[in-house]
Amino acid sequence: MDVTFSGATTANILAERQRGTPPQIDALDGSEALVTITIGGNDVGYIPLLMAAALPGRRGCCPTSARCWTAMPASRRSVRSATRCARSGGGAPARPGARVLFVDYLTMLPPAGRSAAPLSPADADLGRHVAARLEDLTAAAAEASGCELVRAGLASRDHHAWSSDPWTVGAAWPLPWRPAPFHPNAAGCAPSRKWSRHR
Repeated sequence: MDVTFSGATTANILAERQRGTPPQIDALDGSEALVTITIGGNDVGYIPLLMAAALPGRRGCCPTSARCWTAMPASRRSVRSATRCARSGGGAPARPGARVLFVDYLTMLPPAGRSAAPLSPADADLGRHVAARLEDLTAAAAEASGCELVRAGLASRDHHAWSSDPWTVGAAWPLPWRPAPFHPNAAGCAPSRKWSRHR
């Protein structure tokens, strides 16, 4: 069962409804053999940062940058809480012995020194730094909670949104017939599922 939701925060996993949809943890019914968690980016404003930076005519520092730094410690605590809840709480605990995997975010931005237009070099550097910190926090949360880790970011370095074979959608206007900007496309969803199943 896939209960992922664009724009979800850790609170939407644990307790808060999102656009009328129950908390994601409520989907657990005790029959699960595998639970995957990708979370944190919306808690710290990572995706809003990139979307704001891509707006035409924008000048100066991205307004969400301060939020990224102030929210990082809280994000780590929240992600750990999500793991504990998936293991033993929520609407129904996951099946005893179920594998709980953290899957970090696919790489969205090109390497330093490469153009990520319309993002400015400074905003792209900030985005890369936030992405690296999210990878570190996800790895730390997985280790602290005894969960497995799928390093989707590392595996997708050559498939950033500006590459010839992107696994995510880059800066673009949101359109109803395609994935949202700075989210996985179909090519990016397939390997993430494969990595999770075959670990």
